[in-house]
Amino acid sequence: MAYTVTLTTSGLSAAQLQTELAAQQISLNSHALTLFKDPRFHAMPAGQTSHLRIVTIGELGLIVPATLPAIFQRAQVLGLQPCPLALAVDLRLQWQTQVKSTNSILSKHEAPQGAITVMSPIEDDDPDLPKGFYLRRINDTLWLRGYRCDDRYIWQPTDTLAFLQPAQ
Repeated sequence: MAYTVTLTTSGLSAAQLQTELAAQQISLNSHALTLFKDPRFHAMPAGQTSHLRIVTIGELGLIVPATLPAIFQRAQVLGLQPCPLALAVDLRLQWQTQVKSTNSILSKHEAPQGAITVMSPIEDDDPDLPKGFYLRRINDTLWLRGYRCDDRYIWQPTDTLAFLQPAQ
């Protein structure tokens, strides 16, 4: 059940975004904190409207489990683009009604149930470096978590992703 989320960019710096996340009691993991210092992290101009397309791997047309290169290639064919890292943070700050996960497992080396992984440009294939953020709600706690994987990691057809959908 693919859908589009529209949001307005905050224009906040990495430090300001972290302050706002703390003020809203949104939890972060260590990988998320690392991403705020990543050279790919840039504040976006305030007031821009962005449309994020939320879609499962299966809805991308990848019926069999897929790797990151296959996912990015298929998304490009569909006109979807990777999201700037700061846009994932704006999404977390503005989207407070995410459905609760049915489990509270925080790390299992697979995309967690109920998570939405925001697909961002990847410039380093080091599997130990965080690639981007995912959003999750565990019980009554909203999370912005960083994730790590490599190009061999297998994503499942039910895993949910967010891509930038350019204005038409």
